[in-house]
Amino acid sequence: MFNKKDSTKEVDIKKLNDVISMTRKILSIAYVFIVIAGIYAATLIFKEWKVGVFLLNLLKIVSPLFIGIVVAWLLEPIVKFLKNHKIHRTLATSIVYIVLIGLIVLVLSALIPLLSEQINEIVKSIPTISNQVQTWINDILNRFDGIDGIDIGNIKTELFSRLEEIGSELTSSLPHLTVKVVSSVFSGLGSLIIGFIIGFYLLMSFDNFNDALISFVPKKNRDDFRGLTNEVNTSLRKYVEGTLICASFVFLLSTIGFAIAGLKAPVLFGLFCGITNIIPYIGPYLGGAPAVLVGFSQGPWVGIISLIAVVITQFLESNILNPIVMSKTMKLHPVTIILGLLVFGHFWGMIGMLLATPTIAVLKSIILFLDDKYDILSFN
Repeated sequence: MFNKKDSTKEVDIKKLNDVISMTRKILSIAYVFIVIAGIYAATLIFKEWKVGVFLLNLLKIVSPLFIGIVVAWLLEPIVKFLKNHKIHRTLATSIVYIVLIGLIVLVLSALIPLLSEQINEIVKSIPTISNQVQTWINDILNRFDGIDGIDIGNIKTELFSRLEEIGSELTSSLPHLTVKVVSSVFSGLGSLIIGFIIGFYLLMSFDNFNDALISFVPKKNRDDFRGLTNEVNTSLRKYVEGTLICASFVFLLSTIGFAIAGLKAPVLFGLFCGITNIIPYIGPYLGGAPAVLVGFSQGPWVGIISLIAVVITQFLESNILNPIVMSKTMKLHPVTIILGLLVFGHFWGMIGMLLATPTIAVLKSIILFLDDKYDILSFN
């Protein structure tokens, strides 16, 4: 007779779980490779089809819209705060804009003449700085004089001629560069004004703007999309606000320190330190190095005090202000940030380095959201 027990095999639950677990790991690895392959393919397409050039031209055309969105996005919490205190949204938007424009006019009217004066001062002192650097190099090279196989005289001649070329190029190009920057600012002033006007109207109905964006998402995914956008928006806003606070702190403290040191153009170098401080890890060194070099060209004590000012400013910013202001924001590993800076800096230069950290943070938020929703990165 036919025995049913002989025709059925017991299912090995442990082996089945192992197979399922291994399959999930393989799928997770496959997802990662698909993402990498997609990024590589997109890079090739961008390069061959010159999509990047097209997008840049398109961004230039619609730049006022992006400026308006960014302005409205940054000012939205203040308007919402005033609205919660029984102030009509239109009136709240008008108040915020009047205060913002007043602050911008006040800051620019104070900084532009001062920066112009200090740039001229630096230009005039370039020959003196160049001579001081040549004296240092000459003293250093003289110590190696007499070593067999090293022609110190020839090295001095070539090196000093190159330094003179650099000095003359700086003297002639810095005013031209300044004029070029100023002309670019004025040429983009029209787009900036239009962008602020767009931002004003967006800010008056920013809640409706968010609802309009969400309306393009299928109804079944709207709650998830709203949760994702809220998470990304909160994290990114905290990062921007914290970065601006830290950069302003570095600018003010560096300027005060450089002024105490007697450094030429302290506001100019302080502003440069504040701007470069936006770049994590690398920025403080990029910003402080020129100030210290110019300080040592003026004299050893000026250089030493300038160096102390840079070190103290970065110590206070990195160990006290930054942890307080930037706590619970990006949560990115330092290696991830450094790799992002290298990649973005290679493809898009200084602008890429400025945008690297927030872009990576946004991508991380999206990936973690998808992983939480669909468990795509689970290796268990």
